[in-house]
Amino acid sequence: MRKARIVIFAKAPVPGRVKTRLIPALGEGGAARLAREMLDATVAEALAARLPTLPELCADPHPMEPEWAPFLPRAQLRFTAQGEGGLGERLARAARRIVALDENPLLIGTDCPELDRRLLRAAAAALAEHDAVIHPAADGGFALLGLARFDPSIFADIPWSTDRVAETTIDRIRTLGWTLHVGETLRDVDTSEDLAFFRRSRGSGGPGAGGSAAGRPGLG
Repeated sequence: MRKARIVIFAKAPVPGRVKTRLIPALGEGGAARLAREMLDATVAEALAARLPTLPELCADPHPMEPEWAPFLPRAQLRFTAQGEGGLGERLARAARRIVALDENPLLIGTDCPELDRRLLRAAAAALAEHDAVIHPAADGGFALLGLARFDPSIFADIPWSTDRVAETTIDRIRTLGWTLHVGETLRDVDTSEDLAFFRRSRGSGGPGAGGSAAGRPGLG
């Protein structure tokens, strides 16, 4: 059976460059700290899923660039670069590469506190019986996209950063005639409203509340 590999797409948590929609609420430094908390928590959950392959951090910029020097997780990971182009091109490049290695990519981000080790393991298992698995996000994106096959149409001309990302991706997969498992809809932390929701739902330990983000991944 093909092994699944978790591929974490992440930007270096540099103030002013990450979580920009939360800067009015948290400031540049606070938004960057939240991004770092969520990156660390995502890596921890990916490792805790205990899949047979090492999780991969697919970094922007290249992991050897100085922006990453203070932030690279100390955990044992495989490091790659996202490369140039838009989000669709970057996701497609990673997915094609992993499938070519005879592995199943689980593409995630770092913005979804509900995407935990249990769901990551379940997504990997779903690819033993389906060609693709997706966890839609409440904002219309997706928190996870797993593939047992590759086709460039899944990533081409998707209306990224809109509320139609998951819907369009699902339509593309079904148009190919592939089997698809649609998991539960999850919520990202992108806006002040999202942050307030998770602070309420998790108490003072929620993302950005001064403790661990207890958070994991979001794309789209």
